[in-house]
Amino acid sequence: MTNQEKYKAFEERSKNAELGGGIKRIEKQHAAGRLTARERIDVLLDPGTFVEFDKFVVHRTKDFEMDKTVFPGDGVVSGYGKVDGRLIYVYAQDFTVFGGSLSRTNADKIIKVTKLAMKNGAPIIGLNDSGGARIQEGVQSLAGYADIFWLNTKASGVVPQISAILGPCAGGAVYSPALTDFIFMVKDSSYMFVTGPDVVKSVTNEEVTKKELGGAITHNTKSGVAHFMSEDDESSIMSIRELLSFLPSNNMDAAPMVKNDDPIDRTDDKLDDLVPADPNKPYDIKELITSVVDNGYFYEVQEHFAQNIVIGYGRMDGRTVGFVANQPAHFAGVLDINSSIKAARFVRFCDAFNIPLITLVDVPGFLPGTVQEYGGIIKHGAKLLYAFSEATVPKITLITRKAYGGAYDVMNSKHIGADINFAYPSAEIAVMGADGAVNILYRNLEGEELANKVQEYKAAFANPYKAAEMGYIDEIILPRNTRKRLIEALDMTKNKSEQSPAKKHGNIPL
Repeated sequence: MTNQEKYKAFEERSKNAELGGGIKRIEKQHAAGRLTARERIDVLLDPGTFVEFDKFVVHRTKDFEMDKTVFPGDGVVSGYGKVDGRLIYVYAQDFTVFGGSLSRTNADKIIKVTKLAMKNGAPIIGLNDSGGARIQEGVQSLAGYADIFWLNTKASGVVPQISAILGPCAGGAVYSPALTDFIFMVKDSSYMFVTGPDVVKSVTNEEVTKKELGGAITHNTKSGVAHFMSEDDESSIMSIRELLSFLPSNNMDAAPMVKNDDPIDRTDDKLDDLVPADPNKPYDIKELITSVVDNGYFYEVQEHFAQNIVIGYGRMDGRTVGFVANQPAHFAGVLDINSSIKAARFVRFCDAFNIPLITLVDVPGFLPGTVQEYGGIIKHGAKLLYAFSEATVPKITLITRKAYGGAYDVMNSKHIGADINFAYPSAEIAVMGADGAVNILYRNLEGEELANKVQEYKAAFANPYKAAEMGYIDEIILPRNTRKRLIEALDMTKNKSEQSPAKKHGNIPL
């Protein structure tokens, strides 16, 4: 055989490998409104940058006559490429090959790119579309999953790990995404569950649909397992590109700087009227965030879950910043189990990847009641306290209105390591609200006498001046100057260096 014949044979084998499970299965994937593994990679990466590994790898199973059905690549497309010119590693499960089920062989492919991502300090993106372990392989498939889980844990805090759920993922196929930093789902075509509806019915006798049990809406609104929800594969993958633009490549890098054309000393007079004079009247904290970030652009994370707290990324003078903000427009911005968990995980990610934190505080306290207490609000609230206390990145806090009780401490107060603490003149820093405090202090008063004591308490404590006198608030600022003051504080703390005591690791209250 001549070289030219060899080259032609190679090209034919290569084209055959790119068909995955074949034309019919690809057409079925498209009919379900889903892209193929290779099409998804094409959307994710800059054009012409994808370099593929292990294109001709096949499974090695002979049981159940599996040796008679072999597909090059064995159900995973893996390799590396670039997003906005920056290196990333990627694998995409191919549902057209054995339903995307995991074999020992394609587990090895995923392990290979994950190890390379860690060695070379680049994000690893998993485009998941898998029915779980390949039953024909038994324990080999389970071993492959466990090896991936172990590596996910080792990579945690070293490189960003991002998972897209782009089809029905069950069993072991959901644990690796759960160990990664961010999960993207598609509204009507992706599912995550440990056991599917049929198993649920046989074990618990519950009737539930796939969508109700593990659809994108369920995991974005109820469980908090997922972070983002999009309408289709393409928009979900483009959202991953957007997220990557805010993140560093690894834990030793800073996030990419973006040229800023938004004046850092820009003022916004509308902010002077944002916080209502009535302490019980709601307002939207996102108006404050979009006012202060560069060009009003805020990339929210977990928008639909625990909406009483807002988390996400913005840029301040071109630099990525993580925002954590109580949301008075939902449940008065109260802290509860879900909001504490949501914010704590975000704070820990930002700290692991050198992203400064800005905390906007308007919190009346922790949500009372048996549901919260029985659910463990004490330990879950402590997660947020632990996360802020542990974080060594620059930490800036602004109290806009209420900062009551233990929630004042937890929301990145000076006492747990915040570097700069601002307050508006409208801030109220106290153990509790005036009405509740006076009812405890003056149990026997009523009518006008009680009202007078409430006013006295408000005058003494419903302001930021006591805290400022003690040095717990560094500066009281006018709302219109918020952007300038925050950027100045971030600039001042950009070279912050803080070392934690030597230890293997802490014991966060899980």
